[in-house]
Amino acid sequence: MSDHDLDPVTLAVLKGRLEQIADEMDATLYRSAFNPIIAEAHDACHGLYDPLTGDTLVQGKSGLPVFVGAMAFAVRAALRAAEQGVGMQEGDIWLFNDPYDGGTHANDFKLVKPVFVDGERVCFLASAAHWHDVGGAVPGNYNPAATECWQEAVQIPPVRIVRQGQMDADVLAILKANTRLPDSLWGDLNGQLAALDLGERRLHDLFKAYAVSQVTAAMQALRTRARTLMREHIAALPDGTYSFEDVLDNDGVIDEALTVALDMTVQGDRLTLDFSRTSPQCQGPVNISKATAVAACYVALKHVFPDVPANAGVLDAVDFVMPDGLLITAQRPRPVGGYTETILRMIDVVFSATALADPQRAVAQAYGTINALSVAGHRSDAARAGQRWVMFSFFGGGHGGHAAGDGLNHGNAPISTATIPPLEILEAAYPVRFTQWALRPGSGGAGQHRGGLGAIYEIELLEQSAQAFVFGERGRAAPKGIAGGGDGARNVVSFCQNGQWSTPPMASKMVGIALQQGDRLRLETPGGGGWGDAQKRQASDLERDAQQGYAAGEQA
Repeated sequence: MSDHDLDPVTLAVLKGRLEQIADEMDATLYRSAFNPIIAEAHDACHGLYDPLTGDTLVQGKSGLPVFVGAMAFAVRAALRAAEQGVGMQEGDIWLFNDPYDGGTHANDFKLVKPVFVDGERVCFLASAAHWHDVGGAVPGNYNPAATECWQEAVQIPPVRIVRQGQMDADVLAILKANTRLPDSLWGDLNGQLAALDLGERRLHDLFKAYAVSQVTAAMQALRTRARTLMREHIAALPDGTYSFEDVLDNDGVIDEALTVALDMTVQGDRLTLDFSRTSPQCQGPVNISKATAVAACYVALKHVFPDVPANAGVLDAVDFVMPDGLLITAQRPRPVGGYTETILRMIDVVFSATALADPQRAVAQAYGTINALSVAGHRSDAARAGQRWVMFSFFGGGHGGHAAGDGLNHGNAPISTATIPPLEILEAAYPVRFTQWALRPGSGGAGQHRGGLGAIYEIELLEQSAQAFVFGERGRAAPKGIAGGGDGARNVVSFCQNGQWSTPPMASKMVGIALQQGDRLRLETPGGGGWGDAQKRQASDLERDAQQGYAAGEQA
């Protein structure tokens, strides 16, 4: 059956049913995971993928959009591994965290499950989730000093964790031996397996109500519609080449800025994203794989064209120029643990290049760093003496202004729909106290529509001692405004030891910060860039900013 045979009502119903399956898979994992980064922050994703190509067909609405592009590469990696072995059988589930093949970084474990009907593979279900700790030199695995992938985390190629319905105890034993938190790993793995099981059951229920040919035709029709709508949006942009470049502070090893450069060409209804002028791959862990780079472009384009359905059709009208050996096309064993910082800069340059073509459509740059923070130590109380604890979390900042209004205050990074873990959850789980959690006045870029405000987080250690590690960005190069808007405030990372405050030598990255009871860490996160000339801002908006304490210094 072709998509032309589907009437609009049936297609709408099947679209809703398929999206609901992915959404239920998301919810199942969030409710069962042990790790707060999954359970509270929703750093995970589920979707349905093409049975032959692995392309994304449907994704859950509450998962991370950056996984959409990356998971297609992950499904293909599982397919290749199966073809080199015994093939894929009904009841198999493939597991791996290879960032060079399946994208992102080694904390993100991908599970891929083929779905069969009457012996024929009709699609794949896949789950990706950020596991709390998977070995490596630094608890939580964001190691800014890493110079090769093995210093970041254990490397697991595509292997079968479930063989025809039976858990492989040997693979599970290897996984448990390579984590500081085996209970968390076991809980998160089971949550992902439960999500895949539910997804398969819901699909089989759907196949009882509709023919397999109808469902697969609907999947293809949704991709066709995404491709068509994307081409219409591209065609509405003025033809031409629009260039923009931005920088990362450093790679955590060598204190030199790294460039992410884009030449964006619009020609009719096709878009070319050429990143050839980007810096070469580096020693430190801000490299990313090509799979991750493509996924970052997908996320940026979905922000620019938000009404396009979330599937592989978004990329069908886009050509990528990404030569091997760049910062964004790194190869093993170049470290990639800090991938979040580099994909955020890729999104920034897509936003800013789009602003050169059509500022009414574009958004100014967001705060541009997740400020990954790990604090780890051992319990000293009698009931849990010697027990390991690892607090890993990420933090928010301001989003960019846009033609319709001000940027969002204290939002999460535009790579995801995840949430910032609540302080109540972090304080309940770990021996820390937040002495400040507030908006950062004056941090949004000035403009007709100002950038959103960043935040101030201050954390006090309650345990006797701990080691902290921070992996951030935007400590030296501020988020950019567009259409005449001002830049947001830069990131400020600081820590207090024995009453003395210090900042990291590399501005935004540091390992081995030794803390004693009562010592503190502080993050003052960037605001978003402004949109438009600040002289055109309405007097009522300026008054409201002053009344609510959003302005600081000269702004007030």
